[in-house]
Amino acid sequence: MTSILTNLFDGVAYGMLLFVLACGLAVTLGLMNFVNLAHGAFAMAGGYVCMVLVNRMGWPFFAALPLAFVSAAAIGIVLERTLYRHLYARSHLDQVLFTIGLTFMSVAAVDYIQGSSRVFINLPAALQGQFDLFGVGIGRYRLMIIVICGLLTIGLQMVLAKTRFGSRLRAAVDDPRAASGLGINVPQVFAFTFAFGCGLAGLGGALSAEILGLDPYFPLKFMIYFLIVVTVGGSSSITGPFLASLLLGIGDVAGKYYVPKMGPFVIYTMMIVILIWRPNGLFGRTAAR
Repeated sequence: MTSILTNLFDGVAYGMLLFVLACGLAVTLGLMNFVNLAHGAFAMAGGYVCMVLVNRMGWPFFAALPLAFVSAAAIGIVLERTLYRHLYARSHLDQVLFTIGLTFMSVAAVDYIQGSSRVFINLPAALQGQFDLFGVGIGRYRLMIIVICGLLTIGLQMVLAKTRFGSRLRAAVDDPRAASGLGINVPQVFAFTFAFGCGLAGLGGALSAEILGLDPYFPLKFMIYFLIVVTVGGSSSITGPFLASLLLGIGDVAGKYYVPKMGPFVIYTMMIVILIWRPNGLFGRTAAR
């Protein structure tokens, strides 16, 4: 029972981490109908910014996390204003080819600047180790991830569902011409949304660096995980990817623990079964383009 609860806790923490890494893609794909396969590059950028600030410049870890978000968001808004905006009306194939090209360019650039070695972020002593709770080993860092990701999920859901900006974003996506006629600055809404999604990716990259490690091939290694989360959960809401992240995180950790030789295949098996049952994802709906 103890091992089951420990694996459940680790799976929830891993799932929460997957959600933060993938929710920016859920926003751009589900709400903006834009396929951004370079999403992992923004996560890598946030992770490296946090690593440089903490490991090399001596910044406190919690002070570096907001900078990881801001830096990835800043890169995102620059690229959105100069490159991405010209692809909103293009086909998904054009978007895929363009963004996968950006991914390979980012991999080559980081490999040249930082080298190919895998790096981790030095955590403060308060986040290292674990403590026992009713016999279950609770990792301090993983507990922090669950708390941060839980608060972030609630806040993101409230912003998209309860605020004026959320309604403006949905209007801009459903009918940009009508939204412009109502006085909504559609390009500005899209730019802010894209930058926010990139910032979330950067924050996720910073939080995941200690668990997943950080190297130039990070965007390519974890691209499939981002896509699985959005595909299984459905891209029409935030709830779907959130529940899909938890389900896949728990399944992946349990599979690697109980069936080590088949562990990596568990998450793909779950994806296939869910998509056969619900082709549009758990909370997906067929959307007209």
